[in-house]
Amino acid sequence: MTVWDDLVGQDRVREQLAAAAKDADALVTAVSDGKPLEQGSKMTHAWLFTGPPGSGRSTAARAFAAALQCTSPDRALGGEPGCGFCDGCHTSLIGTHADVQVIRTDLLSIGVKETRDLVRRAQLSPAVGRWQVIVMEDADRLTEGAGNVLLKAVEEPAPRTVWMLCAPSLEDVLPTIRSRCRHLTLGTPPVEAVADVLIRRDGVDPERAHSAARATQGHIGRARRLATDERARARRAAVLKVPLRIADVGGCLKAAQELIDTATDDAKQMAEEVDVKETEDLKAALGGVAGGRMPRGTAGAMKELEDKQKRRKTRTQRDSLDLALTELTGFYRDVLALQLGSRIAIANVDVQDSLDRVAESSTPAQTLRRIEAVIACRQAMDRNVAPLLAVEAMTMSLRAG
Repeated sequence: MTVWDDLVGQDRVREQLAAAAKDADALVTAVSDGKPLEQGSKMTHAWLFTGPPGSGRSTAARAFAAALQCTSPDRALGGEPGCGFCDGCHTSLIGTHADVQVIRTDLLSIGVKETRDLVRRAQLSPAVGRWQVIVMEDADRLTEGAGNVLLKAVEEPAPRTVWMLCAPSLEDVLPTIRSRCRHLTLGTPPVEAVADVLIRRDGVDPERAHSAARATQGHIGRARRLATDERARARRAAVLKVPLRIADVGGCLKAAQELIDTATDDAKQMAEEVDVKETEDLKAALGGVAGGRMPRGTAGAMKELEDKQKRRKTRTQRDSLDLALTELTGFYRDVLALQLGSRIAIANVDVQDSLDRVAESSTPAQTLRRIEAVIACRQAMDRNVAPLLAVEAMTMSLRAG
């Protein structure tokens, strides 16, 4: 086992990161020994990981962070950093290493205040490790102001600080920032590779693992949830029934409302798992007593937490709805493949009867218009159109074909 084991189907990226980690180790050793630095190092202070959702961008960044902190004795003998067993690797991977900060957000954006806090931390020397590492999993959610704050830190980094930014594409990051980063592009992992990791790491039944990997078209996170969460399977089944339930206007409106309700329930369930503990932890930290009143001066902190939880719920609901739209796109993609006699693998083989019915009752041109309607719905929600209105417009367009 090494730190790279969870990086699925990304052999080229793994090789590049492993080479950089080895050069990084040599750089730290040279500085410690007072030796001159070698030219042409594969290590740099800022990295930008891009790739489609589910490709493993953040997994690659965390694995690289662990390899940079590796303290295995084998390194001195020419071994590759990233053993997976030493204290540096282990604590980095489980999120407890003092010099590895992983930033992820459940909110709509990352603001200036949070980014300034990160930049201040990035100026510190490593406390216990070999590098100070900042992993930002959602760099595409930086506001313009936050991006400008980050730019200064990326332009003039501390000597042993490494920034690792993750985003779906280069266009999702400010040009001034991406021009100062080394780019690594990840591709969608093969279905077989995703199924293998579900079987090996999560103990999923092989048949279910292959079904989930195929249905999610190589998206590792969604495949894991689909394979291990009965609620996720039930939600997906309901979404894939939509194309058969839009025969009239009433059916369109009902299907739209049910998609919204499903996303709302999903967000509520996820919030319940987190909000209660967060609230109780904050009350305890502020000196509150269970079942009693809070001390004076703490109302502001409690209100701030409530606002954060509300924003996170909105983000979760939007993400859940976006996932449903992605699954609808996949359904119509399979329909189009059947209509054109394509040899590409069908993702939704578990609803083959529904695919055949829609394929036989429509034309390829209608299917393309339906895919465009789903895409238009996603774009409308990006522009903050009310979700129900956007989804109702979509279902009506799906009916019209």
